[in-house]
Amino acid sequence: MYRSHNCGELNVSNINTEVTLAGWVQKSRDKGFMNWVDLRDRYGVTQLIFDEGRSEKSVFELAKTLGREYVIQVKGTVIEREAKNKNMTTGDIEILVSELTILNASLTPPFTIEDETDGGEDIRMKYRYLDIRRNPVKNNLLFRHKVTMEVRKYLSDLDFCEVETPYLIKSTPEGARDFVVPSRMNEGQFYALPQSPQTFKQLLMVGGMDKYFQIVKCFRDEDLRADRQPEFTQIDCEMAFVEQEDILNVFEGLTRHLLKEIKGVDVEKFPRITYDYAMKTYGNDKPDIRFGMEFGELNEFAQHKDFPVFNAAELVVGIAVPGAGIYTRKEIDGLIDWMKRPQVGASGMVYVKCNDDGTYKSSVDKFYDQQDLAHWAKITGAKVGDMIFVVSGPAHKTRTQLSALRMELAARLGLRNPGEFAPLWVVDFPLLELDEESGRYHAMHHPFTSPKPEDMALLETDPGKVRANAYDMVLNGNEIGGGSIRIHDKATQQLMFKYLGFTSEEAKEQFGFLMDAFQFGAPPHGGLAFGLDRLVAILGGQETIRDFIAFPKNNSGRDVMIDAPSKIDDTQLKELHIKLV
Repeated sequence: MYRSHNCGELNVSNINTEVTLAGWVQKSRDKGFMNWVDLRDRYGVTQLIFDEGRSEKSVFELAKTLGREYVIQVKGTVIEREAKNKNMTTGDIEILVSELTILNASLTPPFTIEDETDGGEDIRMKYRYLDIRRNPVKNNLLFRHKVTMEVRKYLSDLDFCEVETPYLIKSTPEGARDFVVPSRMNEGQFYALPQSPQTFKQLLMVGGMDKYFQIVKCFRDEDLRADRQPEFTQIDCEMAFVEQEDILNVFEGLTRHLLKEIKGVDVEKFPRITYDYAMKTYGNDKPDIRFGMEFGELNEFAQHKDFPVFNAAELVVGIAVPGAGIYTRKEIDGLIDWMKRPQVGASGMVYVKCNDDGTYKSSVDKFYDQQDLAHWAKITGAKVGDMIFVVSGPAHKTRTQLSALRMELAARLGLRNPGEFAPLWVVDFPLLELDEESGRYHAMHHPFTSPKPEDMALLETDPGKVRANAYDMVLNGNEIGGGSIRIHDKATQQLMFKYLGFTSEEAKEQFGFLMDAFQFGAPPHGGLAFGLDRLVAILGGQETIRDFIAFPKNNSGRDVMIDAPSKIDDTQLKELHIKLV
């Protein structure tokens, strides 16, 4: 056998035990008559000692040839270390080596395989298999495994059944762009890789599977960012004979379970807020509620005061920033410049300092008196020592801009503590949203989402006001999951397609199989999908998902390690009936 123990388990109880270890050379220290080697595997590091007086000459000389990342096997005796290392789990012992075998030599790595490496992100992505040897990446992957095992355990204990659904499916026009796969056997036709197993999990409900889940890979051909990859993993779930409350309770329970088992955190409250409240109070539909700075709408006390910028605005809105009254003019101007960046797009910003003596000093003192500013302070909840920042303009755009400022200031003030967890549900989303360019409605979630029963009549008269029977779970300002009660009858589904601009023929061509299935006793059903990559990253105290994925893509959607995507051979193109222009 290659090893009797791993490199992280030996201690003083093993002294005088003969052991066999295998792993990688972390580093070596040659003192002439004595050589120490740190041997590393997935489980830890064990120090080896080669002693000129106690080791065989051939073993001692071979040890001097070892380089970093050589793969070796050793046999020897566990002895007590003279100089113990409290920073290592094996720091009380070392192995006096009697036999040494080099299993594989190694080139000098392009970066140091240590927690604090000298390798930049690009080089580490190219040599990702080396990066995985480092503790931060290795531990992230082990952490991800722990989360997925807890998910499987929790759902299985509730009688959920894990079912695999197809990866080669049909392309549909809804949602993001599909990755398409040409069919060699069906000339001119293509599969699509699934953005979600949505229709298949609904068909499983028709099939009577009752409670389904799947930890499943999904694909979207869209622009990337820190929390998005072209291929991602979902905890995908569906339940039959349920209402919204049933689903919220199950997955609130799952989240409590994960926070308790993974982080040792008990969460008592899962607030539920409506989409409209979230947008009005926080400026987005995934608010971070670990801190305050809630929006205060100031139209009543900011307009009609001879300040034309506010008078012309649809919305005047502000936030109170705790303790920011000490900001210098340079710091304030820096924030105004930050708001004017193209990524935010504000044209300017007004500020009000809440002085220690109870008075106010603003950038618009020419137009507003102390009583006006006191109203602003009351509405935003500002206290002595705080700063009020105010923006104005079109309502939706302005809320989005102030939301960006709120999150930026919270980060600067240290209010986004990664060790604190504040989940909530956002409910009552709009069912449809209007695309101003095309003049068509699009499903805010997807076309299989059920309208609120009490809003069904509005589909004919005012479709933009119809609320969806949908819900998102938000954790620390990130949407980690979302779902809905589904449409389960053909007539309602046809009506939904009609308002999304599908002709009867298009609806039948794209989704006829689902509407046909609804005619064979489809039960009421609904579900939810958690983004596993994002959930794991947040539980791990980060918001960038890449380090929790074994082999991620870069910001251009490329795998720089294997150099993909890449061109394919002309013979393959010919077999697939594809001609490149």
